[in-house]
Amino acid sequence: MSHSSELIATDIESYLKVHENKDMLRFLTCGSVDDGKSTLIGRLLYDSKMIFEDQLAAIEKDSQRFNTTNEAFDLALLVDGLQSEREQGITIDVAYRYFSTEQRKFIIADTPGHEQYTRNMATGASTCDLAIILIDARHGVQVQTRRHSYICSQLGIKHIIVAINKMDIVDYDQAVYQKIKQDYRDFAEQLKFTDVRFVPISALKGDNVVNASDNMSWYPGSPLLKLLNTVTIDRRVADAFRFQVQYVNRPNLDFRGFSGTVASGDIRVGDIVAVLPSGKQSQVKAIVTFDGNLPKATAGMAVTLTLTDEIDIGRGDMLVRPQDACVVSDSFVADVVWMAQEPLYADREYLVKAGSKLTSGYVRAINFKVDVNTLQQSDAKQLLLNEMGECRWELNEKIAFDQYDTNRNTGAFIIIDRLTNATVGAGMIRRLPTPEHTPRPRYSEFELEFNALIRKQYPHWNVRDISQD
Repeated sequence: MSHSSELIATDIESYLKVHENKDMLRFLTCGSVDDGKSTLIGRLLYDSKMIFEDQLAAIEKDSQRFNTTNEAFDLALLVDGLQSEREQGITIDVAYRYFSTEQRKFIIADTPGHEQYTRNMATGASTCDLAIILIDARHGVQVQTRRHSYICSQLGIKHIIVAINKMDIVDYDQAVYQKIKQDYRDFAEQLKFTDVRFVPISALKGDNVVNASDNMSWYPGSPLLKLLNTVTIDRRVADAFRFQVQYVNRPNLDFRGFSGTVASGDIRVGDIVAVLPSGKQSQVKAIVTFDGNLPKATAGMAVTLTLTDEIDIGRGDMLVRPQDACVVSDSFVADVVWMAQEPLYADREYLVKAGSKLTSGYVRAINFKVDVNTLQQSDAKQLLLNEMGECRWELNEKIAFDQYDTNRNTGAFIIIDRLTNATVGAGMIRRLPTPEHTPRPRYSEFELEFNALIRKQYPHWNVRDISQD
């Protein structure tokens, strides 16, 4: 729902034009379990008058059945829509909500705090510009607070608002706020954040969420909503053209196009493009959309490109400008967030999906894993559920990619279990392996020994000596 505006009543066309040109901010709420993430979003929408009357009536009715806050109106029910979420009073899946103010538009991702659902939190964070990290004033910085902060840092989120919630329970004590603020600052110094702000709030009572709190006159800063309206987001994105082919469009003998979304940069009719990993070049003949052909396509646009030459292009290939190509390799070093009960083992084969490219590969070595409490690195032979570490990957075919820090769209991948087809991990490509890195031997010791045994016992079979491959 949009905010109320006088333009709606007087000039709807002007209102829509203003609304269309507003800046968009995507942010998520995260932190430890029961820190009040869903309640905060509910309060933000309620105090900003962003809720329809029929929604209010439904929430008031459901509050009598599911209320976990001992209040007449349970604001968390605005975003906790699953039956199991309402029964337990927790968030399980990522819930997205939209609202706007006079200054900008917002998309909120309400992510779960339970360690079991860390994978859902990482999913919500992957597309956000800013994170609100909630901390319960009674408990301070928890393990899950640190884990979520580390994941946000690794996923490239630079702007953080630390909302110290439930200040009403600690009698709005400034000393409690200052101690938690210092504890978090000490931890976050080692992370990649460029902008960290703090605000003491009570999501349940509404203190410092939309309006300034009379109970915390000692706080000199702005309420949360004002911070969201005024924070300046650095949206410098890669200007290099990247287009991952998702589908080869061949409706008849006279048309062959390559459909996908422009990941970054722009492309014009007549531009020369190279196809990776093959390296073959051609010229853009047309940029086709449902609404007609375009002279130019920019980042975020879903289009179909046709080329002047008949060259072999398939799903997963990447189109780039020849003078500004990305890396093509079958090996890289990446940070991995492991999301499955079964551990990540080195030398075990997995499916790797980078954009629309699906291939298989394995972890040659786990360089280290990270302790989310201290951010210390330690040796590891496996990664357990919700653990994070740096891994050297070897793929069975070459793919095109960028460093994640340069381009989030083309530097990320997911890991899929080959047997269950379940997503078991997510990765961010950091760099190529060092030159001294050697790939896994083509054959295992067992295969070499078995081959030697067969050649010795049955020489007349003329079995090939695979040790010479």
